[in-house]
Amino acid sequence: MGIFVIKDTAGNEAHDVGIVLEGVAVLQDLHRVAFATSMLFGLIYALNLQYPRKLRFTFEILQKLIMELDGGELSIKAQHFKSKLHQ
Repeated sequence: MGIFVIKDTAGNEAHDVGIVLEGVAVLQDLHRVAFATSMLFGLIYALNLQYPRKLRFTFEILQKLIMELDGGELSIKAQHFKSKLHQ
């Protein structure tokens, strides 16, 4: 599961932004990483997928603190991060 960005060698602009799930590009031509991130969350919910184990806290922070979705209970690590943000 991830977001890919293909850039032209001549410039810094993204040529293509898309989403890969289980090794298959499921969405392409999304133009912006921020939009691809929100689409990835939509796919995770719609397909009832679990976050990748190594990135579960990253996804939790993005979902619950940054995007303010599903404001349920935070894990201990997310609570510590939130308290550091508000210091």
